[in-house]
Amino acid sequence: QVQLVESGGGLVQAGGSLRLSCAASGRIFSSYAMGWFRQAPGKEREFVAAISQTGSRTRYVDSVKGRFTISRDNAKNTVYLQMNSLKPEDTAVYYCVTGPSASALVTGPSSWGQGTQVTVSS
Repeated sequence: QVQLVESGGGLVQAGGSLRLSCAASGRIFSSYAMGWFRQAPGKEREFVAAISQTGSRTRYVDSVKGRFTISRDNAKNTVYLQMNSLKPEDTAVYYCVTGPSASALVTGPSSWGQGTQVTVSS
């Protein structure tokens, strides 16, 4: 079982940037695809971004393409989500997730972190 701890959330004005981090412990980090989901108030959780085990493949939901970048550092057991040009509609709790592959993670993550709040003011 892998443990996931997110950090980096906060309050930012529209147009600003934040970088989320997710530190993983437990089983071998490099064996997992990693990703991010989010849940806005009153809405269901939605997929945001995923990255393959080696970092060679990434996937994004259309609404964040060109603004968000997912990356990973297997030496540090950490995955990142760089969020630029933030919009009020990006306000949500962001969750770090794992999966057997980037494509499988989109529909069915294996593990979830506790989440970190991101609030974008207009």
